[in-house]
Amino acid sequence: MKKSLVLAMAMALGVTASAYAANPFSDVPAGHWAYDAVNKLAAEGVVTGYPDGTFGGDKLMTRYEMAQIVAKAMAKGANVDKLAAEFADELDSLGVRVANLEKKADNVKITGQVRFSYRDVDGDKTSHQGRLRTRLFVNGAINEDWAYTGRFENNQYYDGADTDAGYSDAAGDDQVKFNWAYVTGRVGGVKVEAGRQDFTNADVVDITGDGVKLAYGSDWQVKGWAFKGTSDIEDYFEKEDGESGMKSDDRVYVAAVEGAFGALDTAVRYYKADTVNENEIVEVALATEVAEDLTLRASWFNGTIDNAAEKAVNGDDADTNGWLVGLSYGAAKASEVGSWGVYANYSDRPYATYLLPTNFSGYAVKPGDLVAGDGYEGYEVGADVTLAKNIVAGVKYFDYESREGTKDAQTLWSQLIFTF
Repeated sequence: MKKSLVLAMAMALGVTASAYAANPFSDVPAGHWAYDAVNKLAAEGVVTGYPDGTFGGDKLMTRYEMAQIVAKAMAKGANVDKLAAEFADELDSLGVRVANLEKKADNVKITGQVRFSYRDVDGDKTSHQGRLRTRLFVNGAINEDWAYTGRFENNQYYDGADTDAGYSDAAGDDQVKFNWAYVTGRVGGVKVEAGRQDFTNADVVDITGDGVKLAYGSDWQVKGWAFKGTSDIEDYFEKEDGESGMKSDDRVYVAAVEGAFGALDTAVRYYKADTVNENEIVEVALATEVAEDLTLRASWFNGTIDNAAEKAVNGDDADTNGWLVGLSYGAAKASEVGSWGVYANYSDRPYATYLLPTNFSGYAVKPGDLVAGDGYEGYEVGADVTLAKNIVAGVKYFDYESREGTKDAQTLWSQLIFTF
């Protein structure tokens, strides 16, 4: 490094030599012409020397090495405009490398959710259970058009786990499941989500499965799903005789058109399930905001089951039409402390009009053996509130009975959710 360059860099930092301790470099002793300047640069962290403790002032320096020193000086607030102009290309190269590293670091993001819940069941089946569910989500950008999502999940169960009430039989589970792994992107104008993921239209099906989702359009969308459930699905559909109404290799197909007529949100969906019951379901769902934050919704369902055993129970003339009405106000938003929401739904649902709705897959207990009955009817109410940022508490109450009126179940569900 030339004498003028060392002195210019040190003067640009605008500090005096007396502010620093003894020079750390053995080859720049006190009295050396560069002593003060090198001391300033070393104290500011602009130059570091070599591992053997020498400064190496007589060694040749590449333009890239010099650009690194200029960059450090600029970071300290030094006025080195002329040097920055001289090494502009090298600084630009250094900047590109740093930007690329930062971009790669942002490519993968990990978020999570911890939910503690308690469920108390009364009716023809009684039980109670606490559950601690931990989920970690991994999101990675593949390129500008495609991304990857994965999910790890662990569940810990406490007190009264009761498989008869639809619970897991685990009192505590040390197993971590990797139950999401899918990619999202576009092929032309079609959005594609392919892999293991949740397939959820809450009033008919809420299943983790392996398959693909397709969607086309913006204001109005045409959608198509094709998937099969994971092995866990057989537990939800198990009958009293030990058989399951849906196997893990059974296929489900969904076609839908969704959009809005003015203020009226509209969805028409068709479900075809290649299960033992050969389900076919049509759903028409409507929702509108009748006042600020107050939403009214209604759905009609028609279902058929082509299964001799089920027909023997329900008869050829079993009711195939179901309906649901609901009212909700507000919503608890995790980012807004004090935000809250309440809702109420009433349902009358023959067995043929659903596969596995969210209320049964996630919260409530089915009244009796509905798989061999004629469905359920009843109501649910709930409320949520954001206690602190990313901390939401909620409570739900379900009161269902079989449509024949022979069995019933009341479920009180409470939860506390932390997101990060």
